[in-house]
Amino acid sequence: MSDRRVAVVVEDDEDIRGLLEVVLLQSGFNVHSTDSGVKGVELVESHRPDLVTLDLGLPDIDGFETARRIRTISDAHIVMLTARSDEIDTILGLEAGADEYVTKPFKPRELRARVDAIMRRRSSHALAKNDTTAVLAEPQSATQLDRAEDEFVRSLNGLVLNPSTYTVEVDGEAKNITPTEFTLLDVLLGSKGRIRTKTELVRRLRDEDSDSGTYVSSADERSVEVHLGNLRRKLGDSTQEPRWIETVRGVGYRSAAKR
Repeated sequence: MSDRRVAVVVEDDEDIRGLLEVVLLQSGFNVHSTDSGVKGVELVESHRPDLVTLDLGLPDIDGFETARRIRTISDAHIVMLTARSDEIDTILGLEAGADEYVTKPFKPRELRARVDAIMRRRSSHALAKNDTTAVLAEPQSATQLDRAEDEFVRSLNGLVLNPSTYTVEVDGEAKNITPTEFTLLDVLLGSKGRIRTKTELVRRLRDEDSDSGTYVSSADERSVEVHLGNLRRKLGDSTQEPRWIETVRGVGYRSAAKR
């Protein structure tokens, strides 16, 4: 059985589709590709990929609708590829369920670096889950078990984020959020009220140190705004009276005060 990761490429341009296949193969993926949004959803359902690259302009259903359908069946990281530079297209793509976007034309080396960062982040989540499971297997008493699990769980005002099960609950009700949203929420709750700038959050999503000094564009920062807006909507949070995520205007974000 292969240990290679799985990727699905949904792209109607044959040349770009071939380039994506090469880049992903070089990054250690088994790749399945198609030029159809409908077929892309079927490939995601049958192959359960870690990563999906998704063209915005497809001949049947567009990339927005394809992303929405994929998101109902998969938590794969969706990278939307678009030749359009309009901000509204980026926002709509992220709101449809994409984790990030790449504007065409792109440099293969830069795309591979981004894909590698994405997979490092997903691997770190899996490692944290495995480490938690290993620790929880050691205690013998119920009290010790509860104490060990509490070290990994983040909670605030009725919200519980559990890295060991990769779940988020609000007042006992499970919430379906994307891996990117999970990472942002985890960072904010883990910061315990300390302000995180958009630049810091972008770098954390890239699996970089928050003070690494790498370039962060205004579009990257805007994508963080959209992801946090989506997250607030899914959690049922309010910008006027935040229960979990507070905007510090002109600076960034922080977790709301404990009630």
